[in-house]
Amino acid sequence: MPTRRQTANDETQFWTLKLLQENPGVTQRTLAKEVGINVSTINFCLKALVEKGWIKMGNFSNNPDKLSYAYLLTPTGVVEKAVLTRRFLQCKMAEYEKLRGEIEALQLDADQPTPAEHAKSNP
Repeated sequence: MPTRRQTANDETQFWTLKLLQENPGVTQRTLAKEVGINVSTINFCLKALVEKGWIKMGNFSNNPDKLSYAYLLTPTGVVEKAVLTRRFLQCKMAEYEKLRGEIEALQLDADQPTPAEHAKSNP
């Protein structure tokens, strides 16, 4: 059973890899905003993904804006993203089932008359 920290880390890595695959030239600021974390955390995450060999980072040498980078998923990164996707989906399905049960219980409670309503209907 993964810890909350591992689940949060997996979720951050999942969304980061997904967004990078869709837009390799995204800025760290935009990426951080989309993932829902601050820029220093996304920077740390990107460095970790590079160290793991899941992404490659390169700058656009012909671009006058030397701060522009491209983040490309490596073949290992593509495989790991698929693993994270399956794990993320399992987590979200479990959350959905739990929430569905809570909603059903609340609906049953809402359908039952309150004590005041019960007293009015049974004088």
